[in-house]
Amino acid sequence: VTHPGHEIAARQMVGGFGMMVSFRPHGGAAGARQVAGRLRLFKNATSLGGVESLVEHRAPVEGPGTPVPDDLLRLSVGIEAVEDLIADLVSALRE
Repeated sequence: VTHPGHEIAARQMVGGFGMMVSFRPHGGAAGARQVAGRLRLFKNATSLGGVESLVEHRAPVEGPGTPVPDDLLRLSVGIEAVEDLIADLVSALRE
């Protein structure tokens, strides 16, 4: 609320603000690759700025020596139905 751009963003984004979430699934880098590979609605991408929901396994994008944990996944939530996205994520995490 104290950010200088908050008022403008609140006026422009009437339906709510965008959403990005980072998390580290169990199993290290291999576990992160497995979860990302099982997602069906979240598309694998290195750019997190589209209207579709995206997943990115960040460490491989940055390469050796990155301070980013090797198991970090970033999700950018798009305009798909929330219930469908939640079901997709739950399914990918359960397998």
